[in-house]
Amino acid sequence: MLIDDDGKIAELVREGDRAPRADYRENGRGRTVIPGLIDAHAHMMGLGLSLLTVDLSGTRTLAEAQRKIADYAAANPERPWIVGRGWNQEAWGLGRFPTAAELDAVVGDRPVWLERVDGHAGWANTAALTVAGITAQTADPAGGRIERLAGGKEPSGVFVDAAMELIASKVPPPRATDRDVALYEAQELLVRNGVTAVADMGTSIEDWMTFRRAGDAGRLRVRIMAYAASVPEMTLIGGTGPTQWLYDDRLRLNGIKLFLDGALGSRGAALKAPYADDPANTGLWLTNGTQLRNNMSRAAMEGYQVAIHAIGDAANAEALDAIEELSADYTGDRRWRIEHAQVVDPADIPRFGRFGTIASMQPVHQASDRLMAEARLGPDRLAGAYAWRSIKEAGAPLAFGSDAPVEAPDPFAGLAAAISRQDAAGQPQGGWQPQQRLSIGEALAAYTAGAAWAGFAEGLFGRLATGERADFVVLDANPLE
Repeated sequence: MLIDDDGKIAELVREGDRAPRADYRENGRGRTVIPGLIDAHAHMMGLGLSLLTVDLSGTRTLAEAQRKIADYAAANPERPWIVGRGWNQEAWGLGRFPTAAELDAVVGDRPVWLERVDGHAGWANTAALTVAGITAQTADPAGGRIERLAGGKEPSGVFVDAAMELIASKVPPPRATDRDVALYEAQELLVRNGVTAVADMGTSIEDWMTFRRAGDAGRLRVRIMAYAASVPEMTLIGGTGPTQWLYDDRLRLNGIKLFLDGALGSRGAALKAPYADDPANTGLWLTNGTQLRNNMSRAAMEGYQVAIHAIGDAANAEALDAIEELSADYTGDRRWRIEHAQVVDPADIPRFGRFGTIASMQPVHQASDRLMAEARLGPDRLAGAYAWRSIKEAGAPLAFGSDAPVEAPDPFAGLAAAISRQDAAGQPQGGWQPQQRLSIGEALAAYTAGAAWAGFAEGLFGRLATGERADFVVLDANPLE
């Protein structure tokens, strides 16, 4: 492969071809070169900030999490709030959400706010509840839920979806210098994992300014396709339409991310029928159908791409309804995206192909969520869960990512899950719903050319092709063999 001074591939050289003239040569010594991997759904600043705060991912018990929180608080006495993320009551075998009292036991001198692994619930101590003025009389906000102690109305310390803002709005925002360090750390981790481009889902104006500072200073190593967190932020960043590519194709605002529902782990995903393990609950709607269509129209009329977060089968059906309706008014190359598409009614799967709706999915979620999904959904709804083979065969383009920091930004773990339907321990034997497996070629395409196409970046990167950016990964073995 001959790379020009502009960082683009000038010529592809195959074994046996005469070597072209070059100023510098690198001998691959028989190793395999693949296109740089693209994470089609991640949160750059969330990933970076998670590396600077309390990281509870990987903790196996509540007691282990409490020790990590206490150690971090002791090591950072100057921080007015203790913040972090990554807890998962399912991994702890707790059978319930944790409580404020269990945080008070390790940090009582200042507020604590810790987001759940999926980012759809938060855990606060009593000091944080006091700062936010949360009492038994505080009502659940629209699209959210305040968990209550059994037998009463006292808040337990856990806030789900829209209710999270009651506490999160009181947390001091990171300083610009902290954000710059966080972006640096996120890029370092991504590059170590072979990721050269990311679709950043939920970009705030502060995130965008952090990206711009890095670009101005020549410190953008990972290409970022940004999707604004709200209509106002979309307009502030892009004005009357998507931005141009900046910094040699390293940064662009593509569109907007809209939320329909919450997450499965916190029972906020919107389901057509009640949760198997919570028969009075069908999930949470963060946006109603009218609001969704209004926001989609606002974005589409100015040429922005629309990405819709939908996890439950009811939310996916609503997203598909809205896409079908708006496709009549907004023609042309829209590339509507549904983010996650984790639980889809099998009757709705063919609708993905009808308008070429992109299924932006995260294979590693299937490996992590398997037991939890079985408990939440029961056996009858599993046929449409994490159903990437069925969705692909319906005609939907696939784009794969990690949802980092919800999961580690390791595309090779995602590739393994996509082709095996097993977790890192090789469970279950034979794979979970094995009819949904993909071939390695299909999965790799969803992490490269498919992810580029999903972000209107085809022809720029995502392939090893003449004229495209020379983003590549060198492997010690050929994954296709």
